[in-house]
Amino acid sequence: MKLAVLFSGGKDSCLALHKAAKQHKIACLVSLLAKNRESYMFHTVNIGITKMQAEAMQLPLIQQKTAGKKEEELQDLKIAVDDAKQRFGIQGVVTGAIRSIYQASRIQRICNELNLFCFNPLWLHDELALMKEACESGFKTIVTGVFAYPLDEKILGKPI
Repeated sequence: MKLAVLFSGGKDSCLALHKAAKQHKIACLVSLLAKNRESYMFHTVNIGITKMQAEAMQLPLIQQKTAGKKEEELQDLKIAVDDAKQRFGIQGVVTGAIRSIYQASRIQRICNELNLFCFNPLWLHDELALMKEACESGFKTIVTGVFAYPLDEKILGKPI
């Protein structure tokens, strides 16, 4: 199956891509560039480096700008995914969602509207086990943002 990967460049979207590529053809990456750093749907930390990551993986990248306003940003996601469908003939979308019902349900709805399969290879897996899997797969991950207690800025820039 030809798939597009919703790609933030972070460890979860990279691991989801890695897992999906074992069974499917990855046709392209899709990144949303949110102006709002508090976007409900999209990661914003270092989103600008996805272009370099796509080039390194030799995968086409669709970048879609969005204001990042709650619910309104979903229309921008739909535009980007539909673009991937038209340009690359994708049959489904890969997400790095692990626990966010908010994100997963909205992506699933967009996939349903566009008649696409929604593949969530990390869904409901243990986060620590996923981090170990990423490390064992050779991922080199550096902490670039801290958004959950008890973590703080002392770990910024540190490798996992």
